[in-house]
Amino acid sequence: MACPLQFVCRTTRTVGLVLFYYVFSIGITFYNKWLMKGFHFPIFMTLVHLAVIFGLSALTRSILQLWTGKPRVVLKWAVYFRKVAPTAMATALDIGLSNWSFLFITISLYTMTKSSAVLFILFFSLIFKLEEPNPFLILVVLLISTGLFMFTFHSTQFNMEGFVMVLLAAFIGGIRWTLTQLLMQKAELGLQNPIDAMYHLQPLMFLGLFPLFLYNEALNLSMSEKLFRVTELRPLLYSLFTLTVGGLLAFGLGFSEFLLVSKTSSLTLSISGIFKEVCTLLLAASLMGDELSMLNWLGFAVCLCGISLHVGLKTYYSKNKLPSLQQHNRSSKLALPLLRQESDQDSTTDEDEGKEQEMVLN
Repeated sequence: MACPLQFVCRTTRTVGLVLFYYVFSIGITFYNKWLMKGFHFPIFMTLVHLAVIFGLSALTRSILQLWTGKPRVVLKWAVYFRKVAPTAMATALDIGLSNWSFLFITISLYTMTKSSAVLFILFFSLIFKLEEPNPFLILVVLLISTGLFMFTFHSTQFNMEGFVMVLLAAFIGGIRWTLTQLLMQKAELGLQNPIDAMYHLQPLMFLGLFPLFLYNEALNLSMSEKLFRVTELRPLLYSLFTLTVGGLLAFGLGFSEFLLVSKTSSLTLSISGIFKEVCTLLLAASLMGDELSMLNWLGFAVCLCGISLHVGLKTYYSKNKLPSLQQHNRSSKLALPLLRQESDQDSTTDEDEGKEQEMVLN
């Protein structure tokens, strides 16, 4: 009786964690799209989100330090600017352009185009030798590229400006997650915990986006009645409240992804991310009125096949490398940086896959 009970409890916990992840991941997509209808300052919105995430990360680090009695990692300034800055700049541009694109395109086109980020992640992973070349990668690239072409071909709600923005964000996202993987693999930095990584990334992300805000939005925002030229306190409080809620959703997304991976596995995150794309498109069609033809749906299915093949290949090669990784870990005094205690059966590459798939599938 114990085994069935344990299975039911484990299944219930996994479903609960997946739903928790869906709430934040799908929620922030629709929330940002809704907010952009009345607040046309996506870069400023992103800056507020970064400030909220930094504040919550600092608070979480303080709570963890009091709870465990162990000090959290703090990087030296020289190491901070040299090692963290490239990842922070790429992350800032990825998020900024993604939010900016909501001014022009539908949620369905955004979801489909952003899913193509796996192509660029594969490209940069091969350049940085994080991915081993194999013939199946060609099939992955062909499936995703064909699916994206079919989805955008003769789309009734296609917008070139927004499409270019989100495609550029997907390209930069490939750089972002490749650099993030390299950053979190460096054991000497001590940024394996996503809370510590978010804490160190947000300030440089803020500094990276701030010049773009000054150039593109600062003047218009200073003359807008949304914030600085309000005549009543209520509209100002409403704007600040809606922006803060977006920051809470952004922090919750990162936390829910980490919680799902740590309590289950990176494979669970990857598979649930695929189904999340389907849910997002269905909700966009039913709630937002996005118009999708049969060819668009077929293109989306082809793209999902490519992403699913990529996830399957990552899982297969990760499991095959597991014995050699475990043997190396036993014979080495330096533990593998990403080999966590979640399960002795999870490999370093499995953990990396989870980090990589966070935005590939978001």
